[in-house]
Amino acid sequence: MNVELITFFIFSLLLIVTSIKVITSSNPVLSAIYLVFSFFLSAVLWLLLGAEFLSIILILVYVGAVMVLFLFVVMMLDINIAKKSAAYIKYLPVGIAVFVIFNALIIISLLILLRILIIMRSIASMS
Repeated sequence: MNVELITFFIFSLLLIVTSIKVITSSNPVLSAIYLVFSFFLSAVLWLLLGAEFLSIILILVYVGAVMVLFLFVVMMLDINIAKKSAAYIKYLPVGIAVFVIFNALIIISLLILLRILIIMRSIASMS
């Protein structure tokens, strides 16, 4: 493995981690900061791919303008997180039930598709 490939894997892994932290962070300001880190890491990946112009544009436009406005609005809103999280707990059993039903439907659909493919393969091998 060469240095460029190792650098790509390291920055890709960091990008995945910061992207997950954007979604799972309970504080909106921290979420916006993780999003800034994600933009920087994706700009590095663009640099590794040889797209220098796109990398600089990503940093200038998204980090320089959009994220500054986003952080400003989030700080002005002063969101009360404790009140909102209490409302989510009320709907947790319904959410878990919907999650289980959808996953069961996906698994059943995949098993049916697998069965159809096995039948088609056996028909094709007979002829």
